Amino acid sequence: MSEKILIGTATYNESKNIVKLINFFFSLYPKADVLVIDDNSPDKTYNLLKQLKKKNKNLNLIIRKKKEGLNTAHKIIYNFALKKKYNLLITMDADLSHNPKDIKKILSYLKFYDFVIGSRYILGGKCNMKLIRFLISKYGNLVIKHILKTNVSENTTSFRGFNLNKMRNKKINLNSIKSSGYSFFMETIFYLKKKNAASRKFQ
Repeated sequence: MSEKILIGTATYNESKNIVKLINFFFSLYPKADVLVIDDNSPDKTYNLLKQLKKKNKNLNLIIRKKKEGLNTAHKIIYNFALKKKYNLLITMDADLSHNPKDIKKILSYLKFYDFVIGSRYILGGKCNMKLIRFLISKYGNLVIKHILKTNVSENTTSFRGFNLNKMRNKKINLNSIKSSGYSFFMETIFYLKKKNAASRKFQ
């Protein structure tokens, strides 16, 4: 039996990117389902998503009344995946900063690991940030890595993969994460470490 795969992302003013991103998903992974959480984007990203949904039965859309943050959006994605009994979950940003082609790498690693994270800050990684933002992000993540005592080079990225079957077996539940904003992504790393999740990072 083939694995049930969900790709999740959150949008807020992504009208310039969203059509290209969704088309990428379905051209590369036609059997996967996609879930988008839109926080009532002022640029009406959700209208483009509604049009795309008419053409793609595997596209799921949740429109919230206001901007409620990435942490709550990713919890919705996670709980949707649990409720619908998906085997594998991929999360990523909607601004095209993450390459949808790399999902294939994550899926291959999830055969062996509970959790996979994409990082720009390891050998072979790429980063298109402006210099000042890059330096703040890279060295900020080094500090976080030291504080959390993990081997993860980029703790704030949302480009992640979860083997939900393995996590269920280990009683790992991300609803235990209480932090908000980008701290949610950092606490997730710390929580998975405490739960002895088998993890892998890639560039």
